[in-house]
Amino acid sequence: MVRVSASVFSKNVGHFHDVALTQPVTVTRNGRDRTVTISAEEYHRLKRRDRQVMSLDDFTQDDLAAILALVPDRAPMDGDELPV
Repeated sequence: MVRVSASVFSKNVGHFHDVALTQPVTVTRNGRDRTVTISAEEYHRLKRRDRQVMSLDDFTQDDLAAILALVPDRAPMDGDELPV
């Protein structure tokens, strides 16, 4: 991923739009990530996945086992462990 300041991006918009066709371009402001420019194709792909609905029948037994392995233990917390 390419990372560039807003001032450099604004002076070379065409170049970075071309770069964004093949990889994301992160635009920073005051050293912090501000926006990411991606291709329209990638944007639409992500939006389609955003709306994809799956039922449990869509998962294999291996998928379900992997998900269950990620579930944390439900150990009780005492008051000292609560976030402040």
